[in-house]
Amino acid sequence: MAFDLPTDLTPELVPFAWLIGTWEGAGRLGEGEAEDEYFWQQVIFRDLGGPYLEYRSEAWLTEADGTKLRILAVESGFWSLDREQQDADAGPGMVPGDIFPVLRSADDVQKLHTEDGFKIQAHIVRPDGISELYYGLIDGPRIQLATESLLRSKNAQAYASSTRIYGLVNGELFWRWDVSKGNMDLQAHASAALKRVTAEGTAN
Repeated sequence: MAFDLPTDLTPELVPFAWLIGTWEGAGRLGEGEAEDEYFWQQVIFRDLGGPYLEYRSEAWLTEADGTKLRILAVESGFWSLDREQQDADAGPGMVPGDIFPVLRSADDVQKLHTEDGFKIQAHIVRPDGISELYYGLIDGPRIQLATESLLRSKNAQAYASSTRIYGLVNGELFWRWDVSKGNMDLQAHASAALKRVTAEGTAN
């Protein structure tokens, strides 16, 4: 579907504008070999009017033909530029920020651009007792993330680190997630190709 870039975004969300909306599609666990299982996924990136995107992902294990079997994974979190906080920013908690955004124009945002892109952070939480903080880069329609730290509940499965990459190719969102469990090296965990089903997700 055609996508028009939102014109009313908080300036520091402009690098993320191509992500906003609802995406759906099929993926494979592991390396996607013949014996690897299939899943269906919906991903939503939503602008709430602040200097961050709300993120939610829901994945279902499926048959090869797409028939849903059972819920596989749910994630939620927030994505934003990685920058120093200022007095005008909101927080902690419910402490209100300045009525005007800290970065008020495209020129203000561009000052944060490096030769490799914009530095970003993503905080992702799952119901399996694991919370991840990723740092990385967004460079046009490409994103690279790697865990900086993670929090595991006492009963969570072994999980040491992970990386995620995203890219927009011919209008589809391709992503791959590699995971290290305990002392193991990073290994292919899942990947998918998603189509945008709606560009909605901006704040009212």
